[in-house]
Amino acid sequence: MRRTEGTGGADTTTALTLHINGERQERTVDNRTSLLDLLREDLRLTGAKKGCDHGQCGACTVLLDGRRVNSCLLLAVAADGAEVTTVEGLADGDALHPLQEAFLAHDGYQCGFCTPGQICSGVGAIAEAEAGWPSAVTPDGAPDGPVELTGGEVRERMSGNICRCGAYVNIIDAVQEAAR
Repeated sequence: MRRTEGTGGADTTTALTLHINGERQERTVDNRTSLLDLLREDLRLTGAKKGCDHGQCGACTVLLDGRRVNSCLLLAVAADGAEVTTVEGLADGDALHPLQEAFLAHDGYQCGFCTPGQICSGVGAIAEAEAGWPSAVTPDGAPDGPVELTGGEVRERMSGNICRCGAYVNIIDAVQEAAR
């Protein structure tokens, strides 16, 4: 049992179980540990990047039960029992995920720092559009089926991911190709 100074002797750790990229992981973490820090520092999954550490750049985006999250803002204990997919878990062995292939085909990778977050976010955005979830630019009225990923839809849905290399056009093309 770990005790931290200044806590009145209270245990400040929690045992949790996560399913990360299809593998069950059991860990005991300090309650203040972010999911990103758990992934990068404890599990050595360095695909998700620590960019701004304030949820503004999207470099740390992973999929939590299939939905996009900024892993720098999420405490690891809040993800107990969840399925976490990082960019390392998208490929099927040597076969890249279709969006990873599209990033290659359209030169969306650039320097690569934002790429893992962009790809995880793109996978989530495609799933959201297929499920008919509207975005801020979807025409009024509830969509009756999948939302078409126009350039505007992709830009809006990917707006939480910042690319400092300015590869947005290539990334938009890659997301649209993977969505087809």
